[in-house]
Amino acid sequence: MTVALDTSTPEATQAEAERWEALRRRDPAADGRFVYAVRSTGVYCRPSCAARPARPENVLFYANNAEAEQAGFRPCKRCRPDGPSQSDRRADAVARACRLIEQAEETPSLEDLATAAEMSPHHFHRIFKQVTGVTPRAYVQASRATRVAGALQQAGSVTEAIYEAGYGSSGRFYESAGARLGMTPTSYRRGGVGETIRFAVGVCSLGSVLVAATGRGVCAILLGDDPEMLLRDLQDRFPNAELIGGDSDFEATVARVVGLVEAPGTTGFTLPLDIGGTAFQQRVWQALRAIPAGRTASYAEIAAAIGEPAAVRAVARACGANPLAVAIPCHRVVRSDGSLSGYRWGVERKRDLLNRESKEAAQ
Repeated sequence: MTVALDTSTPEATQAEAERWEALRRRDPAADGRFVYAVRSTGVYCRPSCAARPARPENVLFYANNAEAEQAGFRPCKRCRPDGPSQSDRRADAVARACRLIEQAEETPSLEDLATAAEMSPHHFHRIFKQVTGVTPRAYVQASRATRVAGALQQAGSVTEAIYEAGYGSSGRFYESAGARLGMTPTSYRRGGVGETIRFAVGVCSLGSVLVAATGRGVCAILLGDDPEMLLRDLQDRFPNAELIGGDSDFEATVARVVGLVEAPGTTGFTLPLDIGGTAFQQRVWQALRAIPAGRTASYAEIAAAIGEPAAVRAVARACGANPLAVAIPCHRVVRSDGSLSGYRWGVERKRDLLNRESKEAAQ
């Protein structure tokens, strides 16, 4: 059935106009929603196909591949509408590269990663960053740090853990250890021993909020009804760290966090964050921070955005492990049907935050 010629209703007319606009822009987001066929060539294509534009009078729109083929058209060899989309192929290629990084005993070079992805090094670098939000080098560093974090719990010494993780020298690891682990490797291994974390509990319209920070930045923003439970949560996360009540200067930090909770769509929150987590969690959390205020994304969309389309459940677990409420906006992630899923600090708080952002965006 050709839908481009159906203008019998206002809805059909609008649908046709949207298809023409998507075709004009070669919009990849329209791939999978419809295909278009060209009478003069006998082929059908994705909306994003880079082929030379056809004459409008030769174009027919179909809802899917089956309808186009039933009408006698064959798939375009350039955009391959009967195969995976370009975004899916890129996501798969980046996912293969990520697995290669994570499983290799020695760090693969950019050229090796590009070869595995069947791309040129320059093109691979651009696509990798586009899909994951970080450069291949940054992903390698995060993956190494994740290995160290795990090895620190089992290895006989910190030095042994560092070399097991693939670092050529301990000096190279120590250069970035604080940024990756949120503290020194020895401190991390011992549950935060030797680390000083300031904290304070404030009150906001969502209940109590605990704010904690290392010398590098805010490491926890926890929401709840019981301040004692929030402190226990912080103690469980850093069982051997020295936790001290924040002074008057720290109260200003708490006030800024409370301001963020009250107006979660604000763009003025610039406090440094001390983000730990595994390499995978960091990728998920970075993708969450890219969701604009007033908008939501599904777990599947986040999984696709980081190049791991099959890791929907792992994305959900990473959202649940997020220790920085609102600053890393896991409240903006919903189910594929748009309904609200679980939230570490309660679904009602999640609904409230989304409602606030929606109102702020509408103003």
